[in-house]
Amino acid sequence: MISFLDHIDRTFFLFLNGFHNPFFDRIMYDGTKSLIWLPLYLFFLFLVIRKYKWNTFLIIVLTALMILVSDQLSNVVKDSVQRLRPSHQPGMLIHIVDAYKGGMFGFYSAHASNTFSVAIFVILLLGRKWYVILPVLLWSVFMSYTRIYLGVHYPGDILCGWIAGGIIGFLFWKGAAVSINLIRKKS
Repeated sequence: MISFLDHIDRTFFLFLNGFHNPFFDRIMYDGTKSLIWLPLYLFFLFLVIRKYKWNTFLIIVLTALMILVSDQLSNVVKDSVQRLRPSHQPGMLIHIVDAYKGGMFGFYSAHASNTFSVAIFVILLLGRKWYVILPVLLWSVFMSYTRIYLGVHYPGDILCGWIAGGIIGFLFWKGAAVSINLIRKKS
């Protein structure tokens, strides 16, 4: 069963990684850098400040902690599972951009986990409004796809990253909701 799933993962990876050209190489490579997304981050910060006022500080701290947990948990799993990234797989002919290969192991994607934890956290914090859901999910999906395009993650790495990130984002949202309610009761 595992070899069958691995075969599907590799086949789907090769299909998705095969859609490349010089124009998209630049977009996918540069799109993984955090600063390019600063306007989106500021938009969500504006919405959080508008809704939560002084509790925004707590939300920022929880967001940073959530990303740290998501990222480090991914590293622990990568070191435990030790599944080679496609870019480090011997004999695998894939498209790589600017010789970027990432670390040795890739299961599961920290980019997918981090962005999806933020997406779930933001959606639950700000309510299920289209102007929140659409940009944050498109951002997470784009960031995740860049990992396949750049040749550093299989689709299964992305899917498991989304699952881990979704759980982490939900748990941190629950923690934020409890904390904010406690603060409000004390006021």
